[in-house]
Amino acid sequence: MNFKLKALVAGVALGFSMSGMAAEAIRIGVSGPFTGGSAPMGTSMRDGVRLAVAEINAKGGVLGRKIELIERDDEAKNERGVQIAQELINKEHVVATVGYINTGVALASQRFYQQAKIPVMNNVATGSIVTKQFEKEPQNFVFRNSANDSIQSEMIAREAVDNRKFKKVAILADSTNYGQLGRQDLEKALDKRGIKPVTEEKYNIGDVDMTAQLLKAKQAGAEVVLTYGIGPELAQIANGMEKIGWHVPIIGSWTLAMANFIDNAGKNGEGTRMPQTFIQDGDTPKRKAFIDTYLKTYNPQGGRMPSAVSAAQGYDSVYLLAAAIKQAGSTEGPKIAAALENLHDKLEGVVTTYNKPYSHTDHEAINFENTKFGEVRGGRVVLAK
Repeated sequence: MNFKLKALVAGVALGFSMSGMAAEAIRIGVSGPFTGGSAPMGTSMRDGVRLAVAEINAKGGVLGRKIELIERDDEAKNERGVQIAQELINKEHVVATVGYINTGVALASQRFYQQAKIPVMNNVATGSIVTKQFEKEPQNFVFRNSANDSIQSEMIAREAVDNRKFKKVAILADSTNYGQLGRQDLEKALDKRGIKPVTEEKYNIGDVDMTAQLLKAKQAGAEVVLTYGIGPELAQIANGMEKIGWHVPIIGSWTLAMANFIDNAGKNGEGTRMPQTFIQDGDTPKRKAFIDTYLKTYNPQGGRMPSAVSAAQGYDSVYLLAAAIKQAGSTEGPKIAAALENLHDKLEGVVTTYNKPYSHTDHEAINFENTKFGEVRGGRVVLAK
């Protein structure tokens, strides 16, 4: 990356201090967990967002105005997310917000954007209900460009039951909205195949010993463990299985790709599989350029994005919003939302090429066609064969 683009990225991160620029800037909120167990997702998303904004601003911005990011750490806490939403709307006067990593935070917070008629782009949270929370309203201001749990649970069931012919499955899901709503979607996908889990176990964020849950699953004869949780606790599952000498496959939601799962599980995480919208593989010029720029700008440990999916979806979410603002010729929320629902031009992102990704009744940009299976091999996620 050249010095000019590095400087632009730094400028985005710090915000624009010049009063003239601040007055003219298009202010977009960024809300996610930048600390704690969900941080690999939150910081990767934020860094992808920063790259997109730096590129757009380097080309003159949108409607002749620069984009200014207003970043806030929601700490993966519902109450903090609510506080931030109100601040971004009422004090910072954002025209839109991108982010939300955790389903519970999204469900608690995005109602304030709906009330204010300001679009919010969920670029990581996957709970199936997220975009349906206000679908009966005349205008729904909640959009998403991540693979929702209806897609992921179906893919997990296909892999475990249809492809690998497992009949006895165990589900381990954390106690958050994300874990429990994902578990419900997974139950539905399994039920369509006539499969009832031999056991379903719950655990809490911060738990470091999964022995009791794993022994129940083992004693029930489970042939595979299906998971819905985040990196640190997922690593405890993999390590716990090794501890009790139980070696069956782990297949779960996309979060098995998190760096703090891969690193903390080590060899015990090898072979785990999960749905992915993006894998750190420069198989197209657009993706290669994005990966190269990310690595040069942020220099992550081992040359691996902490959460490649989050970074890529964060990056694309800004371009989707920018396209809608440009098409609308306005930063008014209802006009941006209407433009998102009827984008005229194709948009080449790093996850996919978006061709009319939204409609008035469908606010999901990602489908089965642009979601694939990843697998942990050699300390990173690769395309599963």
